[in-house]
Amino acid sequence: MSRFVDRVTIHVAAGDGGNGCASIHREKFKPYGGPDGGNGGKGGDVTLVVDPGVHTLLDYHYRPHVTAERGKQGQGSMRNGASGADLELLVPEGTVVSDSEGEVIADLVGEGTRLVLARGGNGGLGNAALASRSRKAPGFALLGEPGESGDFVLEMKSVADVGLVGFPSAGKSSLVSVLSAARPRVAEYPFTTLAPNLGVVTADDKVFTVADVPGLIPGASQGRGLGLEFLRHVERCAVLVHVVDCATFEPERDPLSDIDALEHELAEYTPALSEEHGAVDLNERPRLIVLNKMDIPDARAMADLVHEGVRERGWPVFEISTATHDGLRELRFALAEQVENFRAQLPAPEPRRVTVRPKPVDESGFTVESDPEVADGYVVRGEKPERWVRQTSFDNEEAVSYLADRLAKLGVEDELARQGAQPGSQVTIGSVSFEWEPTTPEGNAATGGAGVSGRGRASPEERKAAKRARRTGTTDAAGFPAAEEGAAEPVEISEAEADEDEDELR
Repeated sequence: MSRFVDRVTIHVAAGDGGNGCASIHREKFKPYGGPDGGNGGKGGDVTLVVDPGVHTLLDYHYRPHVTAERGKQGQGSMRNGASGADLELLVPEGTVVSDSEGEVIADLVGEGTRLVLARGGNGGLGNAALASRSRKAPGFALLGEPGESGDFVLEMKSVADVGLVGFPSAGKSSLVSVLSAARPRVAEYPFTTLAPNLGVVTADDKVFTVADVPGLIPGASQGRGLGLEFLRHVERCAVLVHVVDCATFEPERDPLSDIDALEHELAEYTPALSEEHGAVDLNERPRLIVLNKMDIPDARAMADLVHEGVRERGWPVFEISTATHDGLRELRFALAEQVENFRAQLPAPEPRRVTVRPKPVDESGFTVESDPEVADGYVVRGEKPERWVRQTSFDNEEAVSYLADRLAKLGVEDELARQGAQPGSQVTIGSVSFEWEPTTPEGNAATGGAGVSGRGRASPEERKAAKRARRTGTTDAAGFPAAEEGAAEPVEISEAEADEDEDELR
């Protein structure tokens, strides 16, 4: 027996990006083949797609964990890794997507509508892509970025123009079966319908859909019974129809009290969809009263009472019999007219406009704050620094040096020095913490250094000055540039380092 599921929580994880490859080209008679490591492949995305052939969320009830394929690792000979396959999740029309905090993300209506829930991580660059004039043959590659992940709530809400509401056994499913070609389950006991049934109704050239909401009872808006599970399906309906049982055998019930009880539940219910998602307050929806089972002799006396009580509210009343089909033609055309009037009152949908928000030119892209958990510690936050840290293999010294150069070029070290960071202060970026050692002249000047980086190397300007001094002969006995009075002690460098720095400064 199939099961109707209209609300599930899924755990989504996009594919991770593949790692880049660190490889050197090796071929006979080519001693300096150079780097040829390929880039890693991109991870697969997780996307929701509206499919009219899907009518329930049952598949995700049994398989709530969804993971896309990760990208392949890059290889030598300039071979890039294959991208991971995107994963498409088919959902029924009318699915509302919310995050774990209950914030509505999207309302999926219309065949083929797509929503990317989680984007796959980018692949890491191979050492061939990292090569430059100053770094001829990098001995490292970047790691792939992890894909996005999160928990999402999928909630299916019927997309119907007319919603039939009423107490159990009022004849809602029978009315759907005689108005349309739908064949819902009908039986002689309450709560036969446990899932909404949709049918397509035609009145001349007008076509609309009708759905029966399973039986409601007093207290449904507060979660009594399965009220909340059923009431969500009336949020989209343009017209609400009260189906009243005029032949009930319960002495404490009468048609007017049934209508008042259901109106109270509709007024107390708070829809999850807002006006920006196309929802309208339930109290503003047009109403029709349908008196069912008029083929039973005792139903006529009840109908007279309803006419007197409803006349003041201005709601049209129709007397029908789903057994003999009496009054169905008039009801069908009245419903079509109400739906057309409601559609005409809706504002015309505005085309989606692409909003471009350029970032300010002077925006650094990161922030430096004091670490509340560590004395004399700092926390660096920002998209670029955190992404660079995730891409770095800290087992490779050259990769760590490359990360330090990128952070220095972004201005992280200068900002740390400006805020009073000292050599040895703990700095946290993302999930990685390390002891800070200044590598820029500004950082050394702010911390009282002599212009030598924490990695034991002179700055490019100092190396160029040393090379120029050797060429012009203005060096001391040890071969260093002649130091002026009060100047810092010079730093010894090699010829290869001087050539490298001169390339950087060109």
